[in-house]
Formats: sequence, C-alpha cells, structure tokens
Amino acid sequence: MENGKASNTGLSLILLLLGIAGTLTALILDFSGSKLSFRGGLLIAGIIVFFIGLYLFPTKKHHRTIINIIFLFPLLFCFVVTVIIPFGLGLFYSTTDWNGIKMTGFVGLDNYTAMFKEKEFLWSFLLTIMFVVVNMILVNVIGLALAVLCTSKIKAVGFFRAAYFIPNLIGGIVLGYIWQFIFNNVVLKWTFETFGYNSSMLSKYNTGFIAIIMVYIWQYAGYIMMIYITGLTTVPSDVIEAAAIDGATAVQTFFRIKLPMIASTITVCTFLTLQSAFKQFDVNMALTNGTGSVNFLGKYLSNGTQMLALNIYNTAITKNNYAMGQAKAVLFFIILSIVSIIQVRISNKREVEM
Repeated sequence: MENGKASNTGLSLILLLLGIAGTLTALILDFSGSKLSFRGGLLIAGIIVFFIGLYLFPTKKHHRTIINIIFLFPLLFCFVVTVIIPFGLGLFYSTTDWNGIKMTGFVGLDNYTAMFKEKEFLWSFLLTIMFVVVNMILVNVIGLALAVLCTSKIKAVGFFRAAYFIPNLIGGIVLGYIWQFIFNNVVLKWTFETFGYNSSMLSKYNTGFIAIIMVYIWQYAGYIMMIYITGLTTVPSDVIEAAAIDGATAVQTFFRIKLPMIASTITVCTFLTLQSAFKQFDVNMALTNGTGSVNFLGKYLSNGTQMLALNIYNTAITKNNYAMGQAKAVLFFIILSIVSIIQVRISNKREVEM
C-alpha cells in the first residue's frame, strides 16, 4: 500500500511539473511573438496534464476540494481571460497615450482630467443620468402594471404575455432602425406635423431623447413584466382570500399585501433596469446615432442624444483616441458599480421595512 501510494505521489508530481512546464512554455512562446503553430495545443495539453496530476494526488482530506477546483476551472479561466485581464489592461492603457496600435509613453491621470474638460462628455453623462432615472421608474411601473394585467382572470392571458415579451427578443440595432423608419415616415411624423413640427421626433435633441425612452420602454417592459409575474404568482392564495373575506378591495390587496410580499422581486427588477439603462448603446446608436444640437454650458454641441456608452464608443473608434475612451470606460465602470451597490443596499433595507 505504501509503495503504491508513493508511486501515485511520484506520478502525480511528475504530471504536475509537466503540466506547469507546458503551460508556461506555451505562454512564453505566445507573449514573445513566436509563430510556432503548436502554442495553443501545448497550452491546452499542459493544463489538462496539470489537472490529471492534481486529480491523481493521493490525499483523501482535500480530494473533494481538488475535484471542485477541476470542475470550476473552465468557468474561472474564462472569467479571468475575458473580464479580469482585459479590465487590468484597460486600467493600464487608460494611463497611456495608446492609439489602438501602439503607445509612446505614460500620461498618468491626464486622460481622466481631460475628459471632465470635454463638454460633450459632461452632457452625455448628464443625459445618461436622466435616462436612467426616467426609465427605472417607467419601466418598472409599466412592467408591474402589465404583470398585474397578465395575472388577472382575463381571457387569452398567454397571448398577452407573449405579445408583451416579443419586443425583448428583437435585437437593439434592428429595433432602432425599425423605429427610426416609424418616427421618420409613418404616424408619428404626421402627428407632429399637425402640432407644428416640420420634421420627425428624431430631428431635435429633446424629442429624440423622448423617442429613445419610448423605444427602450417598448423593448424592455415585457422582460421586466415576466419577472414581476413570477413574483406575483408566488404570493400565497390563502392570504389573498383572507384579505377578500376581511373586505379588502383589489387596490388595498395590491398595495398592502401583494406589493410588500414581492419586495425582493422589485429589488431584482430595479437593479436590472438600472444596469440596462446605464449601458444603453444599441438603440441609441441605431435610432439617432447621438445627433442633435443642444446648448450646454454656453456651447452648442452636436451630440444632443448621445449617451455615455455611445460617447465612449465614438471617442475610441470614431476619433481613434483609444486611451481616452478606455479612461472613460473605467470611470463608467466605477460609477456603475457604486450606483448598483447603493441601489441594492437601499432596496434590501426597504425589503426589511416592508
């Protein structure tokens, strides 16, 4: 038994060392710019050999932990490669003069200070805040109203649920171009011409902003509705029946019983709408592309409907200023994280109170 255990330990250590050596060799070849074609295969083989050696390591105490690590590794590896490493590189590039291809030196915090001197960026930031506040309220109110409708005893409830949810299945770019055609050529243009407008809603920054809100609500309210439906269906029926026996009206039952009992659902929906509204990009780009003349701080700007995500994209791609765009993206991430944490804590506190 001891000899078998010793041989397993030796085999495990050999495989572990071979796996580490193969993985490191593949990474060194890749970062050094080597054109050898077997780099990817060597990397995968090294990782597999390393985990085989880890699995064969003769220890009963930590064997379950080792197996858990092996199964979690693919997910953790993808998360590190696609999120952690790019975020770290983004922080690095935001302190340089990187143009997307090369950099000539570090600039420190110059990109961060320069962005606050851009009136276009400040306007986009302010517009995004207004968009988030308006949509957090309207999407949740409309989504909850639709959920109440679709959980009531009306005919064809399944049809209404599907009809309200379908807009969420349409991609934002396609949705934006469809509604652009509607705003420019169909009923809404005629309606606005009746009230003295000579062009569509999209030609002015204020009505263009309203148009973006309308399309966003039309797309996202159905998705939020489905979450609220799940919350409303979990309210115990005996509690509703007891309230009806006590003489509570439908309105009283909703506000005093159903609403407090779906507080956790409200927290989830509020968080989702906040995140989605902050990151609004595709509808904004397809519908107005951020255009619209606005007078902000004594200067006429041409990005009257350009929100923060689109501003970051245009800074990096259109203006070819990748370092500045990355600095804006880092600030965007920090703001979104702080606002999300505050919102979740406030909502959780209200859940306890309700």
